[in-house]
Amino acid sequence: MLSFELLSADGAARRGRVTLDHGTVETPAFMPVGTAGTVKAVRWSDVSAAGAEIVLANTYHLMLRPGGELIREMGGLHAFVGWDRPILTDSGGFQVMSLAANRKLTEEGVLFRSHLDGSAHLLTPERAAELQLRDFGVDVAMALDECTPYPATRDEAARSMSLTHRWARRGRAAFLAARGETGRGAQFGIVQGGMHADLRRESAAAVAAEGFEGVACGGVSVGEPKEEMRAIVEATGPLLPPERPRYLMGVGHPGDLLHAVASGFDLFDCVLPTRAARHGLAYTSEGTVVLKQARFRTDRAPLDPACACPTCATASRAYLRHLFMLGEPTAATLVTVHNLHAILDLMRGIREALAARRYAAFAVEAAGRLDFGKDNR
Repeated sequence: MLSFELLSADGAARRGRVTLDHGTVETPAFMPVGTAGTVKAVRWSDVSAAGAEIVLANTYHLMLRPGGELIREMGGLHAFVGWDRPILTDSGGFQVMSLAANRKLTEEGVLFRSHLDGSAHLLTPERAAELQLRDFGVDVAMALDECTPYPATRDEAARSMSLTHRWARRGRAAFLAARGETGRGAQFGIVQGGMHADLRRESAAAVAAEGFEGVACGGVSVGEPKEEMRAIVEATGPLLPPERPRYLMGVGHPGDLLHAVASGFDLFDCVLPTRAARHGLAYTSEGTVVLKQARFRTDRAPLDPACACPTCATASRAYLRHLFMLGEPTAATLVTVHNLHAILDLMRGIREALAARRYAAFAVEAAGRLDFGKDNR
């Protein structure tokens, strides 16, 4: 169902391998975000060709549309969407946090109104586990948590964290019961605690004690200053069980990825590369290209001469700008393909540097030349 092999280490940074029901993932790894069962603007063949070994989808969105029952009838999420590699599903906690005006939090779970049609839904730890394992049949299910917003006082963060722990126990019991029937799947718990290092320490111990196959750090990249986010990441990484995969949720800026790897994290996700592409921001080996700028109107160069992706092999900056000026959907497709290659190439470079035990030098060099724009979860 899940095994984690630590292949090498360079300081706190780790090179590993996660084996799941639908395949093997070399870590550190970035998971492209396919929220509703698709990575926007591209085909699954584009995602795999870029080098993705695992993708993320979201329980909140999938339970609303098309619904867990339909996905189950279609043979599970892998069969429904046509992706045969591992899938991790977020529990929906982050999305529920963003619905503050349309949700009610209780001990039982969260009662919320759909952003699609206003219909009422109750998401509990048990329902989240059952949806992900029985209906979706994913490789990794996330336990339902309350994603602590920013800012939060210590008392507010402590109450939120305690609710996450109580939900974690219930969600774990429901997951194990469902896994007893299906014989597959793994589940990760989520560490909360806001920007308070002592609460993070308490949460890491509590979540680890539940026996989850992996442990995630949630509640970061939710509006806090960069220095606070990095301080919590750096403090939390070493607290997580070394024999299990460590997942930092919602972080995708290259500088933050480099820092998080140095803090001992193995898995990452973020909409940043694909969302930026749809707005005409292309990641290159020397920084960001803003394709809509007039200076690219007659630029014959590829997006990145150092990149071997299909977009760089066929399209000039001038042509891509032309497509964006037209509002042509192909523009988003071509730049998304490129950005996926760029971020996954960065992860390959990180793994190679870790294998050679030269990560510190690699991180300094990469951080010095890469500027992929601001974090844009």
